[in-house]
Amino acid sequence: MNQKLKITDVWALGFMLFAFFLGAGNIIFPPLAGQLAGEAVFSTMLGFLSTAVGLPLLGIIAIALVGGGWDKLTQDLPKTAATVVAVLFFIIIGPAFAAPRTGLVAYEMGLKPFISEPSQFHLTVFSIIFFAVAMLFAWSQGKLLDVIGKILTPVLFLGLLILSVMVFINPQGEIIAAQANYASQPFSTGFLDGYNTMDTFASLMFGTLIIEALRSKSITDKRSVTRYVIYAAFIAAGGLALVYISLFYLGATSNGIAAGLDNGGAILSVYVQALFGTEGQFVLTTIVLLACLTTSIGLISACADYFSSLTPISYKAWVIVVGAVCALVANVGLAQLIALSVPVLFALYPVAIAIVLLTLVRSRLPNRPLAYRVVVCLSLVFALIDAAKAMNIDVSAFHFLPLFDYGMAWMLPTLAAIAAMIFVPKPQQQENENSELSEDMA
Repeated sequence: MNQKLKITDVWALGFMLFAFFLGAGNIIFPPLAGQLAGEAVFSTMLGFLSTAVGLPLLGIIAIALVGGGWDKLTQDLPKTAATVVAVLFFIIIGPAFAAPRTGLVAYEMGLKPFISEPSQFHLTVFSIIFFAVAMLFAWSQGKLLDVIGKILTPVLFLGLLILSVMVFINPQGEIIAAQANYASQPFSTGFLDGYNTMDTFASLMFGTLIIEALRSKSITDKRSVTRYVIYAAFIAAGGLALVYISLFYLGATSNGIAAGLDNGGAILSVYVQALFGTEGQFVLTTIVLLACLTTSIGLISACADYFSSLTPISYKAWVIVVGAVCALVANVGLAQLIALSVPVLFALYPVAIAIVLLTLVRSRLPNRPLAYRVVVCLSLVFALIDAAKAMNIDVSAFHFLPLFDYGMAWMLPTLAAIAAMIFVPKPQQQENENSELSEDMA
């Protein structure tokens, strides 16, 4: 059986993954962070790229190495615990936060500027139409590669490329001094800003869609699947990095025309109009609608695929359920949705990072079940402290923890636990069983 993809299919696979990732948060957060970072934009951008590009890349590679989806990624965790964590992740990137946000940003930046008196009614109608279209594309799971990778993404990428080139050719202002935490803690602030993209969660879910897309092209050999998934991951990561760099620079040079704006979408909108005139709004509308639509398709499809594996309800039925809930939640409003999501991200993002890191060193862990239990629990406990701090709960008693002031109290304990688990031996009973098996084979 032929286990090779044409080069066009490899690029289409990478573009599809890039389009899945490039959604609402990826567009609205970098411009504001760049503006606030000012002269510290480089350090802030490095921190942001760490969590918004580096961690999702590692997440996809982890999926590729285990050769499957969430079940294989968490095979060393108790099944109930793995299922609970997965359900929480899918709810966050699906109907609770990330997917509805794509519809909200699409409305705020794609339609609202053209309405003289926008109202809740406009948002409701738009969200219904937007998610109905997303459900239509997600309906045929096996055709995602051809529809998104070969049709929608090239148009999206061309629009972003034009915008990126113009940002560097014709910046709209001088870079000024950094503000707030960006002045004193630029890297860590950018690192935490990267949480808002939710792409580390998404990488653990989108990996399954990439594997399904490969199967639709008759690529089933594990080594071939691993290779092509990693190729796609690097193509997507490269595209995301280029977009973020240009958007950060856009924000950093936006003070001449967009000073004082507290919304990345508004900064981007003003900047594009300054670059391209009134017609620029149509360019931006095309970019935003395609970016948000492709991401919502991927999120709905990933959620429907997972929930259908847990329940007797079919994939297509779950597409309808998830899409309908997304349309409903989208009516909450963008600012409220972002505010609600922050504590949840602080609590669960470190858990996703811990699972990715454990998977990357899994072959070096003698006692894998113990390692996964200890590290995941430890990361969650310390992450809850950071989440409580984000909710303005008094947790000053934990001020002695390293990186507490940076909102990353979980990091050193988690890394130390992973390092320690490399030296924890196998249970004695398991060693005896392995020894007896070796003697029997001899």
